[in-house]
Amino acid sequence: MKKTSTFQNSLIWFGAAVSLAEILTGTSFAPLGMARGIAAIVLGHIIGGVLFFFAGLIGGRTGRSSMETTKMSFGQKGGLLFAFLNVLQLVGWTAIMIYDGALAIDGIFHGLHWVWCVLIGGLIIVWILVGLANLGWINKVSMSALLILSVVLCYVIFSGNSPSAAAAGEAMTFGAAVELAVAMPLSWLPLVSDYTREAEKPFAATVASTVTYSLVSCWMYIIGMGAAIYTGESDIAQVMVKAGLGIAALIILVLSTVTTAFLDAWSAGISCESLSKKLNGKWIAVGVTALGIVASIFFPMDDITGFLYLIGSVFAPMIAILITDFFILKKDSFEQSFNWMNLGVWLLGFIIYRYFMTVDIPLGYTLGDILATMLLCLSANWIKKEFRKK
Repeated sequence: MKKTSTFQNSLIWFGAAVSLAEILTGTSFAPLGMARGIAAIVLGHIIGGVLFFFAGLIGGRTGRSSMETTKMSFGQKGGLLFAFLNVLQLVGWTAIMIYDGALAIDGIFHGLHWVWCVLIGGLIIVWILVGLANLGWINKVSMSALLILSVVLCYVIFSGNSPSAAAAGEAMTFGAAVELAVAMPLSWLPLVSDYTREAEKPFAATVASTVTYSLVSCWMYIIGMGAAIYTGESDIAQVMVKAGLGIAALIILVLSTVTTAFLDAWSAGISCESLSKKLNGKWIAVGVTALGIVASIFFPMDDITGFLYLIGSVFAPMIAILITDFFILKKDSFEQSFNWMNLGVWLLGFIIYRYFMTVDIPLGYTLGDILATMLLCLSANWIKKEFRKK
């Protein structure tokens, strides 16, 4: 299999971070103000970025996809639970990306919403058929265009504007804001190994992927927050209209949607291969995109906050157990059918996360849940070891 370079991995995650979903999520931080908002965004991305790095490094060192690495902690059949849940969230993400992109384009170039959904979905399918390792110059041109246009958008928002009274909105605690910043890198945890496993230099590629994604994701959040604070608009499409970006806006919206949703659909295909070796990942990815097109046409997807928290509650305890097993306990359950102990610990971690959502925690829910789940995992293994001695 053709290996990807460190630079190619950086481009992949640059494209993933330049996303309308990230910009739109950033608008929610406006009530905190710029200083506290940036602090919450950066802190959340440090927490999420550390988890992102370790998840990617496991895949890079083992050469296994994200969902194959889960079998190292939960067993061959136990890991299928997470592969199934991952496919569901990726179908959801693909639909959300297409929906957001089409809605934003329709706000500038008024037409039929379903036409934009089909156009964006069609381009995603082209990306899939070309394939990850063969995107080459397409990715370089796309990322260069996105970088230039994102800088222009940033300049438009922050140049010559003063804070707007319209920036005031529903209050958000600092802890909730941190968690909303953690949520995006956390949503990529079940995918990152799908790309680091194919890297020529796994460690360097994982570092580059983590740094690139974290920095650019912070930038996107800040663009969204800045748009709400300095222009009074939470609709990025309208910011582009007022700036007269025209065709440039269309390029930003289409490319940012395609480069992010491509990773969702592609990884959905890889995860399905974990469910059954008879499935062809590439064609599953095409099918997921088609399903995303249909869902984006018929179902409204304007508020994804609850979706982000659900992803966090599922995958935060999962990655905590993987990190504990791989880096601390040095154990591997890949040959087992089920690791019931780890599945039980994961369930407790899931419940703890949902409980944390009911209280105000200054550093968000994920960090506390990760530490609690790791402690539970270590304790369960110690008890099991002591029991066997007797």
